[in-house]
Amino acid sequence: MLAYLIRRLFAAAVMLVVIVMVVFGIFFLVPKWAGVDIAASFVGKQADPASVEAVREKLGLSDPIYHQVWEFFKGIFAGRTYSGGGDVTQCAAPCFGYSFRSEQAVWPVLTDRFPVTLGLALGAAVLWLIFGLAAGVLSALKRGTFWDRGAMVVALAGVSLPIYFTGLLSLAIFAFGLHWLDAQYVPLDQSFGGYFGGMILPWITLAFLYAAMYARITRATMLEILGEDYIRTARAKGLKEQVVIGKHAMRSTMTPILTMLGMDLGALIGGAILTESTFNLPGLGRAVLDAIKTQDLPIILGVTLITSLAVLLANLVVDILYAVIDPRVRLA
Repeated sequence: MLAYLIRRLFAAAVMLVVIVMVVFGIFFLVPKWAGVDIAASFVGKQADPASVEAVREKLGLSDPIYHQVWEFFKGIFAGRTYSGGGDVTQCAAPCFGYSFRSEQAVWPVLTDRFPVTLGLALGAAVLWLIFGLAAGVLSALKRGTFWDRGAMVVALAGVSLPIYFTGLLSLAIFAFGLHWLDAQYVPLDQSFGGYFGGMILPWITLAFLYAAMYARITRATMLEILGEDYIRTARAKGLKEQVVIGKHAMRSTMTPILTMLGMDLGALIGGAILTESTFNLPGLGRAVLDAIKTQDLPIILGVTLITSLAVLLANLVVDILYAVIDPRVRLA
């Protein structure tokens, strides 16, 4: 198990280096090749050439590529110093630069919004796992019944309907129509009841989409596993149906579920753009959407790196859980 863990950690470290290099290329090399002046974007369209050149010198955009890559890496893991035009600015690690519009350091801006996105992702994940797995298992056990067909119809609707439709519909009914819930976001440290009331609709809306996908995958996987020889053997030995399903069938069913959960949860931690925009949540998704509208490159870069790191860590955790659930993984 230790050797397997070491291999996975080494692979994750290599992938992290690759991700940082790719992100650097996308945000710094590609615009340069396309004729886009990043320094001019930072200063603004009305700036004089002297100001643009001063910013270019401060950001190190005129340095050789290898030096820019090194400063980019160093900034993320150890911080960096911006100097030029007689001005020196210290940027503590992890340094993603400064916003083009507000001129604030990117990392504090993102950390202020991160708890909102994390709460949204975790709350929705709990709901879609509970209801998605339950619906998928029951549909597989009651194959061909009214329950099975009804659950799959609901699952198909959940996959097909966009979040901005179900989100606005839930707001129209429960917040503005029946007045059961307050659609305003309230930080958790201010009021638990207000936080729960403001997040329940985003949780349900986001979970409805993912629960539908998990229900379909769980049903298909469970139907395949129930036909395996070891399941028939377990039943022939006289084991209770709850033990056969809960201990043997569900353990094999969890492998694809864990794969999906790692990818989905990691991506959502980088921001659920549609959900946060629909419910006006001040999370990373809203931040990157606003940055795209204003072409605020450092904010987009920071969210991209956070999302990539979240997906990488989620997949590392999934790989470790694979070894716990299925010993064949670590033996291989």
